[in-house]
Formats: sequence, C-alpha cells, structure tokens
Amino acid sequence: MSLPEIVTRADWRAAREALLAKEKAATRARDALNAERRGLPMVEVDKEYVLEGGDGKATLLDLFEGRDQLVVHHFMFAPEWEAGCRGCSAFLDQIGHLAHLRARGTAFAAVSRAPYPRILPFKARMGWTLPWYSSFVSDFNTDFEATLEREGELVERPGLSCFLRDRERVFHTYSTYDRGLDGLGSATSLLDLTALGRREPWEKPEGRASALGAPVSSGSVRYHDEYEDWNAR
Repeated sequence: MSLPEIVTRADWRAAREALLAKEKAATRARDALNAERRGLPMVEVDKEYVLEGGDGKATLLDLFEGRDQLVVHHFMFAPEWEAGCRGCSAFLDQIGHLAHLRARGTAFAAVSRAPYPRILPFKARMGWTLPWYSSFVSDFNTDFEATLEREGELVERPGLSCFLRDRERVFHTYSTYDRGLDGLGSATSLLDLTALGRREPWEKPEGRASALGAPVSSGSVRYHDEYEDWNAR
C-alpha cells in the first residue's frame, strides 16, 4: 500500500501553502470559466414536449414552477429497464435541499424515458421527493442528446441541461454529459452551469444578477425553511 510521506508539521505546512497557491489559481480559473459559460448564446425551444409527472401531463415550461431557470438531470432509465441507473441514482442522492436553488430562482427536475408508472415505485424506493418526469411519449431525450442512436439502438447517457425562461418563452442555454457531471451536486455547482449563475453582483457578465427583473441575491445562506421563494410567480 502506498501512503503519503511522513514529514514534520513545518514541512507539511510548507507543502500545504504551495498547493494552496495552485488551488486559489484553480478557483480563479473556474470563476473565469463560469463567466465564459454564462456568456454562451442561447436557442429558443419552440417545440412542445409532453412530459408526465405526479400531477399528470406537463410541458417544459411547467417544470420551471414559475421560476426563471431550470436545471434538468437526464436520468438514465430506459423504458424496458426495471430500475434506474445506479450512477444516476448516486448523483441524485447528492442533490441537497432544493430550497437553496429555488431561493435563487432556479428549479430542478429529473427526466427519464421510462414511463411514469415505472419511475414512481423506484422513486419511492429511493426515498426521493424531488420532481421527476417521464419523457416516454416525446422526443425530449433525443433532442437534448441524452438518448443517442448507435448501430440502430437507443443508448442512454447521463447529463444536465439548463434552461432559461423569459415570460412564456423557454431557451436552452447549456448541456453537459458523462464526466461533465463529476463534482456537481451542490447548489452552487449547479447554479454555476446556468445563464444567470448564482445571481451575485460580482459575477460576470455585469447585470446578470438582476436580469429578468429578479432581485439580486444577498449571498447569505439560510436554513432551508427560512428562505423567501422570491422568484416563484
């Protein structure tokens, strides 16, 4: 077994400070990358998708729950499968309380190709309460490249897609798949994928935090039962 080298506290501190400089550089680089992501163009989603959830039929606009942004987890669950993907399940297990996203005007939902009656018992087994929809009767998964055709067969892959709403218009702003999900799960990591970001005034491009008439977030983290869900409308 290969273990770290044993050194004195002073030697450890010197090594730690050297690494800290690189970590801070990586943080600054990540902030710049997030700003560049927010600077991506967007494309209007003008196709009507029929999804099914706990309240019956739903459109993509319905998944916003009145909020400005939506993050969709493309959960691998093919129609013929008896249970959902283990890797996708581990990812959903890491999603925290949705109040921290909703307080910044962002909804979250999982979408799979499996029929909703097949999703429902698996969702109950896993103990999840977050919104989960079936795209069984629509082209949603294929249009957003979470289901691909390879050698005449449909193949699933995990992913995240971000959407922005301007009144009744919906826009696709970003998607990532497979290894692109590594390290994601916290509220801030998901917000960093979106066009409006964390809605903090220091974020670039300037003006994003107050876009669409939404108030600027104070940046303070609260208990999840203390947030005012200011963006739901």
